[in-house]
Parts: sequence; C-alpha cells; structure tokens
Amino acid sequence: MTEHLNHFIAGASAEASDGRRIDLISPVDEKTYGSCARGTAQDVNRAVKAAHDQLEGGPWSQLTGAQRGQLLLRLADLVERDAEQLADMDANAIGRSPMEPRRMDLPNVLANLRASSGWANQLEGRTIPTGGYFGSKTLSYTVREPIGVVGAIVPWNSPLMITVWKLAALLAAGCTVVIKPSEETPQSALHLAALAKEAGFPDGVINVVTGYGAEVGRALCEHPDVAKISFTGSPEAGREIQRTAGVLFKRVALELGGKSPQIVFDDASFDDALRGCALGLFVNQGQICASGSRILVQRGIAERFAAALADAANAINVGDPREADVQMGPVAKKAQFERVNRYVQLGIDQGATLLAGGVSNPEQGWFVRPTIFANARNDMAIARDEIFGPVGTIIAFDTEAEAIALANDSAYGLAATVWTTDLVRAHRVAAAVKAGAVGVNCWSPLDANLPWAGSRPAASAVKAGSVARWPIPKRRSSPYCYLAEVETVTPSTFGTVP
Repeated sequence: MTEHLNHFIAGASAEASDGRRIDLISPVDEKTYGSCARGTAQDVNRAVKAAHDQLEGGPWSQLTGAQRGQLLLRLADLVERDAEQLADMDANAIGRSPMEPRRMDLPNVLANLRASSGWANQLEGRTIPTGGYFGSKTLSYTVREPIGVVGAIVPWNSPLMITVWKLAALLAAGCTVVIKPSEETPQSALHLAALAKEAGFPDGVINVVTGYGAEVGRALCEHPDVAKISFTGSPEAGREIQRTAGVLFKRVALELGGKSPQIVFDDASFDDALRGCALGLFVNQGQICASGSRILVQRGIAERFAAALADAANAINVGDPREADVQMGPVAKKAQFERVNRYVQLGIDQGATLLAGGVSNPEQGWFVRPTIFANARNDMAIARDEIFGPVGTIIAFDTEAEAIALANDSAYGLAATVWTTDLVRAHRVAAAVKAGAVGVNCWSPLDANLPWAGSRPAASAVKAGSVARWPIPKRRSSPYCYLAEVETVTPSTFGTVP
C-alpha cells in the first residue's frame, strides 16, 4: 500500500507549502512504498504559530496541571490501543524485527506517558526568605512556568520512543511542540499526533512537520518563537544546531550518541555477560546510541569470550524481518549501510582479527552481517567511532585500573555496563567510569523513573541494580527541563507585610 503522509499542523493534515514530497524507501528491498511532505520554513511558521497561540491565551494555557495529566493518561490509553500498529510502523520504516518495538519501545513509551502525567500537577515553586526591600518586608517566591514552544528533532532509529521521551515531559510542563521526525520515519509521530487530537489535546499543542534537517530543522532553530530545541542525533548535526540556535540564545538539549563500553571481568557469569553483550550489540541492528559495541574483556577469558560472541553473531539469521525465523533485518538506509561497511573494512585494514561477519554485499536491501572483531586496540577507528551498526570490538585488559582507563579513553560518555559478581567492584567501577548511565549486570537499563543523559563526570546515584549519573537536572521523565523558574521580589505587587 502506498502511503501519502502530510504534516500535522493545528490539528489537521497539511501538504507542504510548495507541494514537494520525499520518497519513503524500504530498507528490505529498496523499493519506494510512499512519500511524505517536504517541509519548508513557511510550514514551520504555521506550526510554530499554532503552538504559540495555544500558549498565549489558547485553551491549552487555561488547563490546570491535573487536567494536562488526564490528557496524557488518555493519550497513553490510545497508544496502548494502537500499540501493534505503532510498533509495525517503526519496524517497517527501518527494517527492524517487529518483536523489538513490541517488547522494548512501546512499554517504555507507555511508562513515560503515564509517569509524566503524574508530574503535571507537581510543578511547585518555593518561597524564599529575604532581607526585605528598603526596609519593607517582602514576599519572595519562585514560579515554574512553561518555557514555551519546543522544537523536538527526532532521529530514525527508535522514532516513537524518542519522540515520547521529549513529548511527555514538555506536555506535563505545559509547553507546546513542533516535532520534526526523521524524513525516513515520519509515520509514528504523525499517528501519535492524531491520537493526541482524539484524546482531547487542543489543536496546535502538538504539531508535526516532516522534511529534511537542513530545511525544517534549521527553520525551527532560527524561529524567534521557538524557546527550546531538543535534539537527538549525530554529533555533527548537534554541533550545527548548537551554533544556529545559540545565536538567538535558545535553550538546547542535545543527545549525540555514544561508544559505550561493556566491561566483562573474569568473575562475571559468563553466560549472562555473553547474552547481555550480544543484546547490547545487535538489538535494532546496533542502531542505538547506547549500543555496547566496545567490549572490554579480562584477558584470562578474552579468547573464549570472543569465540562465543562470534558464534552468537554467526547464529543470527539476517533477512526480511517480517519472516518468522529472521532475527535481524537490514540497517535503516543506504548511507548507513555504506558507513558500516567502511568501518568493517577499516577494522580489517588496521589489523583487528575478524571472527564473524565482514563486509556485506547483498543482492538487494541494506543487510549487514553481524560482525565481531577481536585483538583490537583502543586507538582503532572501530573502537573510537560510533559506527551505528551490528559491529562489536573486543579489547583485552589485565587489571581493573586498565579496564577503567580504557573505558574512559573515549570522546563519548553516554552509557556503560559492568559485568561482575563482586558487589564492591561493581560499585567501585561504576563510580569510576565516566558515563551518564551505568548498568551492573544488565545492558542499558531504561526506565521512565531513571534519568538518561551523557556525563563527564557528575554526581552518582544507585537504584535497582543500576547506577545513573546526571548533570543538573536532565531527566527525560521529568518536565523540569522544559520549565523556566521566575523569582519575584516585588512589594509593589504583593504589598508589604505588617
């Protein structure tokens, strides 16, 4: 079936202002299966105006926090109703196994919507004792207010989940939004916006403008009525967004990828670590910002572990993910296929030992063979750069101190995993590794109640078998990153206190 997708602006479907469109191409067979509107700056203007109008006296601005929370709960119920459809939208768009969004993404989406609904009526300011104003006593307090219109720029690898990570918190805080999904994966964001209308959100609170980053994303960054940009994607694009939005002093939140280490000590449960490392490497074809692709293994078990992980990679059936016996589909787009192959060839050229997979050359579709390198060094490109594909690099270490040094010798600091049965070591290493989220005997412990952000280094907290660390405050499940705090010390307004 051919899909003809348009923008969603002010509660209605809308063509691009100039009528241009973008082809949607299946990564399985490279055939065009539909198209979406190619957004323009004029389209962004319309969407931002609709969002801004809701903040300036529109029905949304009149709702209480409790009412916003109820709308989020209704939206969660509708997402749950359409969960199968939404999972298939994301899976088909990027060639992912339909099982993965059902078991990982949709449960996280529902948890975030429902967790954020509880924040909506908990947005409290505080009173602050002061010395008064020229001899008069004053009442001084802070008020938390919505930042304003948020531009949410979403990647293609987990479209619905990352959209909701941004959306749920900002709606709880009372903001409005213009979403720019990836041009490869606009389906679930558009469906989510339609569900929000069905749930009762006023028209214009949630808008979706599809198109390219250079056109739609740039227009959002440059628009004077967009107060904040929330972006997930590549460091190169994030750097450009920071430069563009910074000219107007916008608030910017960036999540720019990772090269996450998984540290396997020789006292770890071998089978648990093997399963966890394979999951961290190969889920979603390795197209995850927290992918545990840099595997540091204590030397005594390194050779055995590398052989077992290579066997696991070779056992994966790669093909059309809609077929029942297939575990891994293609990578999402041609450019990604070419990128992964370049890095595989670099690994070979730089002297790493290829144990599984290798350069891929399928007859059609962007299928990449699960690949494992051993005997690698931390200065190799396959160990330093984010490949964003099913490619794992195994590096041996001797001591705990060496493992920590290797883990921290990276430009990235998003996530890490420690595999060990020594509780004291687990906490010691987790505290020493410079990563925003550290899993102990579990890979990437996503939870709606845990923060998720990169860190170089920050305070730490321990919860439910995982270690989470974050700079002030950057928590996707909390609306506080979308609120402005205003301090008022004005006796002329509030009067003096006798």
